[in-house]
Amino acid sequence: MSIGKTASTSPTRSPRDPFRRLIGDREGATAIEFAILALPFFIVVFASIETFVAFAGEQLLANATDTLARRIRTGDITTEAGKDGFMTEAQFRQAFCEEIAVMMTCSATEATQPSKLYLDVRELPEDLGAFPQAVPRIGSDLDTSGFTFAPGGPNDYTMVRAYYRWTVITDLVRPLVTKLRSAGESMPRDYLMVATATFRNENY
Repeated sequence: MSIGKTASTSPTRSPRDPFRRLIGDREGATAIEFAILALPFFIVVFASIETFVAFAGEQLLANATDTLARRIRTGDITTEAGKDGFMTEAQFRQAFCEEIAVMMTCSATEATQPSKLYLDVRELPEDLGAFPQAVPRIGSDLDTSGFTFAPGGPNDYTMVRAYYRWTVITDLVRPLVTKLRSAGESMPRDYLMVATATFRNENY
């Protein structure tokens, strides 16, 4: 007795089946999602870290300004030759650089040729309404042409202003935090930190 051959049958596949399998396949989905979200995620992380570090730098600049201002107020720093505490402008700038050296860099020539740190120390008139209040600017840059080093004597009003050009690293964040732009620069690069101390010197 012979057994007849049974024709094999297979389910007919729709032409759309490969696309359905592709859509349903979750292998590698995590890697793709990470690739899409990585850039904005790291931008936010780096911007947050840079903001924190810059805030700490501003506090350091303010503390240094207060420290040096206190030394002027008490007569520990003076421009009168022959007296204890006599300092030239370069020596004062070097002392300021040493105060902020923990986080802020001063070049080897910063004491004589300012490139990041700018200091304005001056005696003020007794008319308190004449105290300068705004940041001096020329265009989009800091105007340092009127800066001087002339702390007052006993009982004089004195103002110490410190400016530091903090370089912003995160490119996409830079336009949001600064508009400080030197001559010839098409895009802002530095964030201007500012610290001010105004006081009356003691009768030393």
